[in-house]
Amino acid sequence: MAACAIRRGLLSTASKYNQHKCIHRTLSAIDFSSGFDPKRAQPLCSACGLSSFQQTRFMSSRNRPEGKILEPVGVFEALKQHGKYETGQLFLHSVFGYRGIVLFPWHARLYDRDVSPAAAADSKPDSVGHGSKEVKGNMHTYYQVLIDTRDCPHISQRSQTEAVTFLANHDDSRALYAIPGLDYVSHEDILPYNSTEQVPIQHELFERFLMFNPSRNPLFTARDTLLAWQEKNHPWLELSDVHRETTENIRVTVIPFYMGMRDAQNSHVYWWRYCIRLENLGNEVVQLRERHWRIFSLSGTLETVRGRGVVGKEPVLSREQPAFQYSSHVSLQAPSGHMWGTFCFERTDGSHFDVRIPPFSLESNKYDKASPTGYPL
Repeated sequence: MAACAIRRGLLSTASKYNQHKCIHRTLSAIDFSSGFDPKRAQPLCSACGLSSFQQTRFMSSRNRPEGKILEPVGVFEALKQHGKYETGQLFLHSVFGYRGIVLFPWHARLYDRDVSPAAAADSKPDSVGHGSKEVKGNMHTYYQVLIDTRDCPHISQRSQTEAVTFLANHDDSRALYAIPGLDYVSHEDILPYNSTEQVPIQHELFERFLMFNPSRNPLFTARDTLLAWQEKNHPWLELSDVHRETTENIRVTVIPFYMGMRDAQNSHVYWWRYCIRLENLGNEVVQLRERHWRIFSLSGTLETVRGRGVVGKEPVLSREQPAFQYSSHVSLQAPSGHMWGTFCFERTDGSHFDVRIPPFSLESNKYDKASPTGYPL
């Protein structure tokens, strides 16, 4: 298990892989322009007889312009191969490198089109079709997390840091609010660590939601405000389905969320948000150029949307910066529908190829939702 990493320019690096029985140090200095690839971190056997993860540290640069001052910020812990991480678990994001803390877990159905039907045969839950291909949904753990605001400026070009949005708490149906510094993280994205700092994560909700408790592990427990916020806002926060598919080494992951219904011009308008992560699993440098969406509504309409890039950007995916994540919204005048489509990517030689966006359902909940409560007082 990798035990030591160095952060330069506020980017965490660590290796999840270790082929030796003794504890290894992983020393990998990368700046924020390079991203984090755990396969590139080179483990060096220290042969020093370290007997526990608590004896190995990872480092962080101070928040200074030169970004070269290193300081210890915590101690790596063993990855959980079974079970889930608890509320209060500190972690580094294995893809985007930011520091965060777990608020609470979600259990979602993961529809992975990269898994063969035989490999998914043990799964009993729902199934969805992709053309003639039926895909089984396996239960998978995701987490609602807080992002350290010190890291947000460094990841803003690769990952939106406002992953939770909700409709306004009044009659203006066009108003939409976003909660900054929240994210949804898959179990395998988490590199856990611990810290003796009583406020290791900088976020305006940290001390409202969590408190230091030296008698337990993790060292942070949920306050009543977090439990109340989770209960009241559960319908807008709940993650239920995740869809994933890979085309020519570009993996697309989609997470849809139902946001609620509003009245507009004597009709009902149903709103969803969807979070998308694009990951380059290969070595070739590619750039997203166009999006092509097909949106089907239960009312019988089929809409086609084409455009340059996504959210005003045309991200480059390389081995150094392999991932890009964003959120968007869609509305229908029907309680359900479907979305699917393609992203057009360009290679360095000027050639293009299409990457499939896995089809996913837009389903409204069966019950009416009250307005979200937003931040706790």
